[in-house]
Order: sequence, then structure tokens, then C-alpha cells
Amino acid sequence: MKPDIFSLAPSIIKEFLGYLSTVKGKSPLTVEEYFMDLRTFFRYMNIHRGHVPANTPFDEILIDNIDLNFIKTITLTDVYEYMNFVGTERKNKASTRSRKVSSLRTYFHYLTNKVNKLEHNPILELETPKTKKTLPKHLTLEQSIALLNAVDEPYQSRDYCILTLFLNCGMRLSELVNINLNDINYQEHIMRITGKGDKERLVYLNNSCMNAIEQYIKERPVNGVLDKKALFISRQKKRISPKTVQAMVNKYLAKIGLGGPGYSVHKLRHTAATLMYQYGNVDIRVLKDILGHENLGTTEIYTHISNKQMKKASDSNPLSNMKLKNKKQTDE
Repeated sequence: MKPDIFSLAPSIIKEFLGYLSTVKGKSPLTVEEYFMDLRTFFRYMNIHRGHVPANTPFDEILIDNIDLNFIKTITLTDVYEYMNFVGTERKNKASTRSRKVSSLRTYFHYLTNKVNKLEHNPILELETPKTKKTLPKHLTLEQSIALLNAVDEPYQSRDYCILTLFLNCGMRLSELVNINLNDINYQEHIMRITGKGDKERLVYLNNSCMNAIEQYIKERPVNGVLDKKALFISRQKKRISPKTVQAMVNKYLAKIGLGGPGYSVHKLRHTAATLMYQYGNVDIRVLKDILGHENLGTTEIYTHISNKQMKKASDSNPLSNMKLKNKKQTDE
């Protein structure tokens, strides 16, 4: 978490943020997101309780007055009124409101069950806003092949290797740029990935991945490289940055006609997961481990099945060609 943002948190929130970081192993970015959600809530509560001068800009409202006594006065009704506020006044969509509910639930659960500062959890019955389930945008198999075939110089072997790992392993951007040379086991065809919260997992490298890595290693810069451990090296001979990878992916997406909004590095992760599920008959629990998801529910979005697949499944039913026999003809 950024020090200047962290310093704005009252102690009763700082302790929670520390718990998320050290005990739960949440990433700095995730911890920061929790803080911003709680800050929005307590800014509203200060308005709601009349602790803020009229016409104070919302983003300038301080929350340094928040303490345990203040929190003990919060009711479920307060939270529902807050959810109405972020929906109508701040135009938060359902998915954003759902995340805010999750942040509040985690915080009040911590205060009640982890540190026993609250005798009763006032928002135990808080309901999550219904969100419209949308399928993650992904490339088709044909588009994925076109993307790989679009790779050209001057960094052809590196760029091809990066795209191959994204499309075959479903790794996150942060995971890819942090791969070190010694993370790859060439004999076992596996790679160690460091995911969210510094959690490690192993991913299998299929033939395409191994071939792409071996080809890139032959051309990977050696002399003058600043980070000798890094697998992927930039033009400046440093570890490649997320920004560089994003720009590279966007360049090739545009080259195959997918340069508009909605396509990005993260969509390649969705593509890998979708292709594995649709073409590989992968068990959803195995897919969860490959992607490094904490909860099975996060992975279940990839269990969508195309209309074409549903037609094929229906047609394969052994009863699919049965017809009503004309009883009159049968009797004759």
C-alpha cells in the first residue's frame, strides 16, 4: 500500500489492513482496494451522521474520527442506505456495489470473529446486489492462431513465447513478467509461477510452450543484461515491464483486427481458460489450480458452453431421432 494513503487510515482500519497483508497474504493492490472501499463507506457515514460541514467535496472528507465507538453505532439500515447512495449518487454498477458489500462483510467479520472487538456483527444479514453474469470476453481458437501467426520482428521469438504462455497457461500479466530462468524445469516440463499474495503454483508446459521457450532462450540477450535472473528481457536489457507487454499484446491484437475496446492482456487469460475447458474436457477443479484461483466460484464462469456445443450434445442423445409412430398405421 502507498504510504501516503495508508497514513490516512485510522488505527481501527490500519489494524485490519495489516491483518489482510500479513496474515491473509493479500497483495498491496488488494489491500489498497479494501481501504478505498472502507474509506468511501466511512466518508458516507460521516455525512450521514452530520459530522461534515455542508458542501464539503466527498473526496475531501476525512475519516480520522472513526473509532470502535463510532463503529458500534452502525446498523444494517445504515449500510443499506449507503448502498443506495453509491448506486444513485455515485452511479456504481452492481458489480462495484457487490465488491463494496464484500469489503464491508470482510471488515465486520474481522472485527467480530477475529479480534472480538464487536459482540455482534451488525451486517450479518447484508445481501449482495444481484449482478448480471456476463461471459468473459475471449478469443476464438481461430483468432488465437491468427494472433500467434501475426508475430514479427524485431523481437519475434520473445513476443511469440510470451503470447504462447498466455494462451496455453492462462497466467496473469504480473505472473509472466516475474518469471525467472530458474523457475523452468526443462526435464519435467513444468514452471513455477508466483501468483497473488506470493502464492506459488506449478503449471505444465506443453510442447508449444517448451518449443517457444527453447527458441527464445537461444536469442535471449546475455551481455549487459541488468536482471540476469529474468526470463523476459526488454530492449533496455532490463526485466520486461507490464507496460511493455501490454503494448506488445495490443499491437498484435490490432494487427488481426481486434484492437478495439474489450481486448487486452487479461483477455488472453480468459482465452486460455475457455479453450482448455471447451476443447480439453478439463475438470473445473483442475482449471482452478491451473489459473491459481482461490475459490472455485471464480473459475465456474468458464463453464459456459457455446450454442454449437449444446446442439452437438443434444444431437448425440440416443433418443434424438425418435419419431411419433402413427398409432392408426400400427394398428393396421
